[in-house]
Amino acid sequence: MSNKKNYKFKVVITDADFKDFEIERKELEKVNANLTVCQCKSEDELIEATKDADGLIVQYANINRNVIKSLKKCKIISRYGIGVDTLDIQAATEHNICIANVQEYCLDEVSDHAVTLALTSIRKVVILNNAVKNGIWDFKIATPVFRLKNRKFGLLGFGNIARKVARKMQVFGFKVIAYDPYIPSSVMSEYNVEKMELEELLRESDVISLHLPLNKHTKYIISEKELKLMKEEAFIINTSRGPLINENDLYHALKEKWIAGAGLDVLEEIPDNSGSKLFELDNLIITPHVAFYSEESLNDLKRIAALEVAQVLRGEAPTFLLNKEVLENNSLKA
Repeated sequence: MSNKKNYKFKVVITDADFKDFEIERKELEKVNANLTVCQCKSEDELIEATKDADGLIVQYANINRNVIKSLKKCKIISRYGIGVDTLDIQAATEHNICIANVQEYCLDEVSDHAVTLALTSIRKVVILNNAVKNGIWDFKIATPVFRLKNRKFGLLGFGNIARKVARKMQVFGFKVIAYDPYIPSSVMSEYNVEKMELEELLRESDVISLHLPLNKHTKYIISEKELKLMKEEAFIINTSRGPLINENDLYHALKEKWIAGAGLDVLEEIPDNSGSKLFELDNLIITPHVAFYSEESLNDLKRIAALEVAQVLRGEAPTFLLNKEVLENNSLKA
């Protein structure tokens, strides 16, 4: 979008699947920043589009070390979302570039979706719905179904979303347990949640819900070994990142009834037109990475991602700064 106004800053959106960017533009205009919107598909395109930018807003693009090295004056990279596994934080820190995300984004939406997948799985709603639509009116095709009260709901990770899930599942009478090596048991106790080691949680849980970032420590944290530790009547829910679960092992677990079922909002990769062999299974519920979505959450996402950039261009540290080490080497106001 051409504009004859003399702007002080240039901000580039590297890629995004939104219809318009007026929310972002409005926030950035406040600091005299011009917004350029791109749909970069390759490293070369990223380097060319961003080399003279003062700030970046990123959705899916891989901002690797090569891209970061090419940035001449960038002060901040802000991501549309919570996960930052597509950003090289170490390289950004070495180049004194702030990395920020939208940490309070879609907390209610994702926790609601995780609860919905869990309850729908436990009550076997999809199996019964499909049967009725195919002319079968018989509850026995869904047996066994167990009462929710006093059963154990296991959380892998105990961040903001998991804490909301804990509160919501407790309303249904679940005893909530959690595994998170970085959160002390005293914090979990504040939520009436019992801390457990991973193997203990896998063995005891009737439902397990994943709320972890994706990194080298968490990739395939659920594979054959972990699935075989779970109860045969247990369900697993994933609204976080697809590669937390080894899909091939999950397929065998569901096909061979090591566990009762799964509810997924994410996969290791977006399937092509041929789909995934997981789609053949009746004991799997899958949604197309939609847990984040509500009209309100999208507006919040766009506004906060742009606001993080605006704050840095104004000389302030971003609210959701991930690499706080950069504050030692610049004059941003905390």
